[in-house]
Amino acid sequence: MQRRRFLARSLASTAALAAPIVWAQGAPKPTPIKFTLDFRVTGQTSPFFLAQQRGYYAAEGLDVSIDVGSGSVASITRIVSGAYQMGLGDISSLIEFQAANGGTPAVQAVYQYYNRAPFAIIGRKDRGVTSDFRSLQGKKVAAAAVESTRRAWPMVARQLRVGEDFFQWSTTDFSARDNVMVRGDVDAATYFHDSAVSLFARMKPEELSVLKYTDAGVNLYGNAILASNAMITQNPAALSAFLRATNRAIQESFADPAAAIAATKAREPILNEAVELERWRITREYVAAADTRSHGLGDVLKRTLERQVDEVSEVFKLKTRPSVEGIFHRGFLPPLEARVIKA
Repeated sequence: MQRRRFLARSLASTAALAAPIVWAQGAPKPTPIKFTLDFRVTGQTSPFFLAQQRGYYAAEGLDVSIDVGSGSVASITRIVSGAYQMGLGDISSLIEFQAANGGTPAVQAVYQYYNRAPFAIIGRKDRGVTSDFRSLQGKKVAAAAVESTRRAWPMVARQLRVGEDFFQWSTTDFSARDNVMVRGDVDAATYFHDSAVSLFARMKPEELSVLKYTDAGVNLYGNAILASNAMITQNPAALSAFLRATNRAIQESFADPAAAIAATKAREPILNEAVELERWRITREYVAAADTRSHGLGDVLKRTLERQVDEVSEVFKLKTRPSVEGIFHRGFLPPLEARVIKA
């Protein structure tokens, strides 16, 4: 009798446990999206981790994995290869890619993250580098071999009417850039302005000159959220959902940067929250540049992008000129009222 009662209770418990499993199996499976960052996990991309931590992607029916990148140029090839459906990549490099690979675009920008490219050269004042780009003449400037700030330099040189050999390049890994600056092996180095926070933590900011490409009159769109053609054509609902969740997190990162950085630190515990808060403060200047007040986050001005296509085509002597529509697909953006900056 006791054995029968025990078995009855066991069967009832098993049935109760099995019930949720049957329900879960009947529910739609989340859509997996592999997303590649442009570089390391830092405060620059904190909104993506805030969206993940707060469950915004999950609420949209997405299972998003976020991997570190190896440069904003490499993100394009990662997506084209099919290894990733989406990622952060450089618009100017995308223009070059489209020019070299005609036909239906294999990858397009779908949300402009950096409304202005945060390209800058950071120089040591004790080596004679000032806020004037012409002070770089004859200097040694460190940069990675394939890096968007370095690749965009000819556009600055053209604006300044100086030769591309105005200074000497010193090819350096991303990870060694701060070290060669601190040691004085070079006079200056290329950076995303917000990436230079790591250098500012090791050298006093007053010892350094920040030469922003925008100060030279070079107004370029920077890294954008990119999507593969397969994602755009075969899974447009998931793409729109990803952008809705990300846009929401960007707005909340503006309003509560500490929460965004805490979410990023949860992913990368070695981060220094104070450093990353300062990094995000600089990033925000470029994400929410002045003209986003008119057209909202994530969008572009057609005439500005057309000028960038023209500039890249002329400077790099591209054989074909890609269309603006082939570079940027605005069909998946959240509505304007959701993209107007609230904080």
